[in-house]
Amino acid sequence: MDQPELSNLLTRLIENWESEVVEFKRADNSFSSGDLGKYLSAIANEANLREIARGWLVFGIDNKLRSVVGSSYKLNPEHLQADKSIVLNGTGGFTFRNIYVLNHSSGRVVLFEIPAAPRGMPIAWNGHYYGRAHESLFALGQDKLDEIRGQTLATDW
Repeated sequence: MDQPELSNLLTRLIENWESEVVEFKRADNSFSSGDLGKYLSAIANEANLREIARGWLVFGIDNKLRSVVGSSYKLNPEHLQADKSIVLNGTGGFTFRNIYVLNHSSGRVVLFEIPAAPRGMPIAWNGHYYGRAHESLFALGQDKLDEIRGQTLATDW
């Protein structure tokens, strides 16, 4: 995506605000790898359950102000892309589809594109499955876990 497309995407995401598949974080200078993996797991699982292709984790947004404040999270592009490997290791083979950087007039915004979990395969982070209830992160409930796992039971080969 080019900068105008990213800007339009960010505008739409902010207009609709947070949900089970969109999370905004200020992430001024850092964000823990553990939390990054938990959000990837949660958003991927929730996107699967809602039958949408992707969700988003966005850094550089203030939750209270609902505005762009910018983030200096991993300014080096190589370090930023290394997050894909870090998450890949913690999930056993699942990672971000893309990591985009938008040079917004109010500051740098990092957008993590998270694909939906594959049908029948919930995504775990370090052995734990995560989900969301609106803006909150939590352990994925057994009902949701069963729903994802059961998606391929009726598949006729």
